[in-house]
Amino acid sequence: MIGKLTGILSEKNPPQVLVDCNGVGYEVDVPMSTFYNLPPTGERVSLLTHFVVREDAQILYGFSTASERATFRLLIKISGVGPRTALGILSGMSADELARAVSDQEAGRLTKVPGIGKKTAERLLLELKGKLGADLGPNMFSTPDHQSDILQALLALGYSDKEASAALKALPADVGVSDGIKLALKALAK
Repeated sequence: MIGKLTGILSEKNPPQVLVDCNGVGYEVDVPMSTFYNLPPTGERVSLLTHFVVREDAQILYGFSTASERATFRLLIKISGVGPRTALGILSGMSADELARAVSDQEAGRLTKVPGIGKKTAERLLLELKGKLGADLGPNMFSTPDHQSDILQALLALGYSDKEASAALKALPADVGVSDGIKLALKALAK
């Protein structure tokens, strides 16, 4: 019903934001991956949305990328996984990381997300197999895990995806996570 919102970002209260679209304010729940990439309040924002109508509420969920929204929609189709759980999963790991976990059938990655136990993780892997991550080869992801960790740390510190990616490219290929974060922060401080 409501597929996209474009307007002024009025408020940011994790995990909810308020988007003013020509005088009408929409409360939108977003995963933390989207929240960290939002512009400052008062600036223009565009979010892809998924509208959920329940007996007791109408809730709008927002995403910065089409892959996040598509992953959210796949997750809520799984028995026992509601919109809140799906939002929690996407807050704990990116859509690409989830696809990689499904492709590798690694329940351990999913259990690191708060609220996801072993049984739920195994059910997610079973249900998403063939739907998410099926076309991923072992070389699909060009960055090693430590570079992904460095990128997530920089995003969590408030740097934009563009800034974090640029800092990541300047790092040596064999750098560890803690040293990589330090070097990236030094580069970004210049």
